[in-house]
Amino acid sequence: MNISINAHTIELTPALREYVEKRFGGLAKFSGSEPTIAIDLDKTSGHHNKGDIFETKAHITTALGKQYHAVSQKADMYEAIDDVRLEIVRLLTSSKNKKTTLFKRGAQRVKNILKGFRS
Repeated sequence: MNISINAHTIELTPALREYVEKRFGGLAKFSGSEPTIAIDLDKTSGHHNKGDIFETKAHITTALGKQYHAVSQKADMYEAIDDVRLEIVRLLTSSKNKKTTLFKRGAQRVKNILKGFRS
């Protein structure tokens, strides 16, 4: 699995890199193949009233070329990373379930057509 991590306005510490790799390391089981993952970590500009706002963006490209994208802005960087991971997992499982459902519907149609020829 290829994970690239970019930090724009914050320092990418080894602990943060390890956390991102741990959280996004198991996404292959949801996509069915080895995806390419690009994570962008950023601290937004100081136009907010109070506190820092951290932003995490994830771009996932599967082996078949399908692309998924998720963005999260939270007051804590680790919460933003977790939120993006949940959104990506939701997108990947939804796509996987749609593909399985379409296959089953097509198989049922073929079975019904073959039943009609036997009588």
